[in-house]
Amino acid sequence: MIVTFTPNPSLDKTLELDAPLRTGAVQRAIGHTAEPGGKGVNISRALTAAGTPSVAVLPGDPGDPVLLALQELGVQARALPLGAPLRTNTAITDPQGITTKINEPGPAFDAALTGALLQLLLEASAGASWVALAGSLPPGVPVDFYAQAITVLRETFGDQAPKIALDTSGEPMAAALPAQPDLIKPNAEELLELHAAFTGSVTADPAAAQRLADELENDPARAVQLATELQHHGARAALITLGAHGAVLIPQLTASSRDGAPVALRAWGPPIVPRSTVGAGDASLAGFIAAAQTGASETDSLKHAMAMGRAAASLPGSIMPTPEHLSTAELSTEHLILNPRTTATVNVETS
Repeated sequence: MIVTFTPNPSLDKTLELDAPLRTGAVQRAIGHTAEPGGKGVNISRALTAAGTPSVAVLPGDPGDPVLLALQELGVQARALPLGAPLRTNTAITDPQGITTKINEPGPAFDAALTGALLQLLLEASAGASWVALAGSLPPGVPVDFYAQAITVLRETFGDQAPKIALDTSGEPMAAALPAQPDLIKPNAEELLELHAAFTGSVTADPAAAQRLADELENDPARAVQLATELQHHGARAALITLGAHGAVLIPQLTASSRDGAPVALRAWGPPIVPRSTVGAGDASLAGFIAAAQTGASETDSLKHAMAMGRAAASLPGSIMPTPEHLSTAELSTEHLILNPRTTATVNVETS
């Protein structure tokens, strides 16, 4: 069983345009969807659609549109009543595959609600193979909440503790890294942001930051280097999604790997025409942990992550793929070795 935890879920509305978005203009949508969302919710939706058992833990009242939509989709959920509506997030997609997102902050939490939500997570996680902590934190929840959750999960379950995947960004990710999550799942922009939090190399100009993220998507060697450096700050392993350029997996360091050059895996496939990238990264993480919990190899787990993410990006809104959408046949993989003296990588195996 895979448990997902979404402290700040949302109803995700997607508007599909037939032309690029023009700010200040009036445009008509050619399609629209409304799906239950938030990173952890999306992971559970992807797992459920693929036939993998999952429980979504989240706040929300029984009649909230997010909980009702999960019920409609057959996603098992355990929810903490709030007495307040959950947020709505809006995404606008165009024919070029560009997505613009507008996210609401979410309902405010006090200490009592925060503690009750953490307790619900502990109750739901008994016997789980993986717990995915995912998404932003709602107002009022302390920035180190994910670090607290990782620590309490391991203290509570000891040797039976589930593996913990972490998919968030900004201060919550940086604060949680010293708690040593088993796997982090940033994209290129989030990886740069996280690395900057530990090195102080912050880029204030948003346009420059986006340019650096675009360059990083084209440079898996650099992504491996940055993620490997983050392993020394607490991340045990990292799955880095690089948009149209695939993904890289940096496995957990072992006693032998600490003495040699770090080895990573890269996977990529032929170009696709994306309809919406909303939830594609969440689907990738779902694919990886679903394969990993069955004992699949790191290569096969990475390829399954890629297949899930690519399929999700090919569907409208945040609709998640079902098994008939998935194929790894067209995917390629290679091992990358990071030279400790330079930033160069050497391809040692391709399949």
